[in-house]
Amino acid sequence: MSFERLLKPHSIAVFGGAQAQEVIRQSDRMGYKGEIWPVHPKETEILGRTVYRSVEDLLGSPDAAYVGVNRYLTIDIVRDLAARGAGGAICYATGFSEAGEEGAELEEQLLEASGDMPLVGPNCYGLLNYLNGAMLWPDQQGGRRVDEGVAIITMSSNVGFNLTMQRRGLPIAYMISLGNRLKFDLHDAIHIFAREDRVTALGLYMETMPDPKAFEEAVNVARELGKPIVAIKTGRSEAGQKMVVSHTASLAGSDVLVSALFERLGVARVDSLEAFIEALKVLHVLGPLNGGRIGATS
Repeated sequence: MSFERLLKPHSIAVFGGAQAQEVIRQSDRMGYKGEIWPVHPKETEILGRTVYRSVEDLLGSPDAAYVGVNRYLTIDIVRDLAARGAGGAICYATGFSEAGEEGAELEEQLLEASGDMPLVGPNCYGLLNYLNGAMLWPDQQGGRRVDEGVAIITMSSNVGFNLTMQRRGLPIAYMISLGNRLKFDLHDAIHIFAREDRVTALGLYMETMPDPKAFEEAVNVARELGKPIVAIKTGRSEAGQKMVVSHTASLAGSDVLVSALFERLGVARVDSLEAFIEALKVLHVLGPLNGGRIGATS
């Protein structure tokens, strides 16, 4: 399964109301040059673009689709996109596995409907590509176009939203929120972004450690490719771990073990978003640090 078309789309289909319109508005603002095809059952024109009634009516198979509708319609649209050979879909809707037994059943239906098509989410904001201006994101964002920069992979859409607003001089090439990680998990994102020539370093905002073995393999690949990693891992306290469970339906895991794994793999752990941004800036400029001997002047 290749996520290449979804991550670097030349055509985007958008489904829904206000969220879908924001995808178009933000992509236009960032100078996206590809095709954008709005799909809506009633509108005839959205932000200067012709509206299509269904996936079947589109001009072709979209490289990326932003699905900003309710959870039930999401399943139907994803099924139609997969049948059309779309490059992938981002599912914004909530109410899946994070919402209990009924939601978990719907998430299984979503997985089946997607077939071999890549999918990000559900229960996520999506993807920002500041290299080509594709803003697959349902809200405002504060980033700028760059020629190269860091990739930030987050398990919290809200944290991702806030990080796009930073004015500390950190160039962001990609921002992706993972949501429920149905088909695209943390290690998948590390593998993909580590291989991107114009990505200089990786930043991880983690609420859980989904698969330690897969994580280790991905981090090793990133290290071999010279892409250093900075991470924030939440859920250090018992109360914090309970919050993670309620947010993502995932277990936060032992914090001591996570710290030990990070240390063994050479993942820099920080405890604040300020330190996260500043560490990524250093690694963006200097690349991976080859030892522990550091000098500072001020």
